[in-house]
Amino acid sequence: MENILYNELVCRGYAVDVGVVTDRTNGQNKQLEIDFVVNQNDKRMYIQSAYQIDSAQSENRETVSLRLTGDFFRKVIIQKDLPITYQDENGILHLNTTDFLLSFDMPF
Repeated sequence: MENILYNELVCRGYAVDVGVVTDRTNGQNKQLEIDFVVNQNDKRMYIQSAYQIDSAQSENRETVSLRLTGDFFRKVIIQKDLPITYQDENGILHLNTTDFLLSFDMPF
């Protein structure tokens, strides 16, 4: 799924990188990955790819790196098993994979 999303982002003309943030909670120095950092001119968006989020633990695993960025850019989780698009209490947009692939504009 990540390959499909990466290819789609590149085909749409975006510069795509992998992001890394550091989790310094509880005295640890743990590196966490953000699947895609999408850039276009002065716009940036962070995207996590998730095939399935079926528990609070897996949701936390996907959202923690996005929450640690500490900036105002759009944060998105593109998820295969999601029936509807919604925005959670942290401002993270949860988007169905099919909806993303069929859309013509990015939710910057």
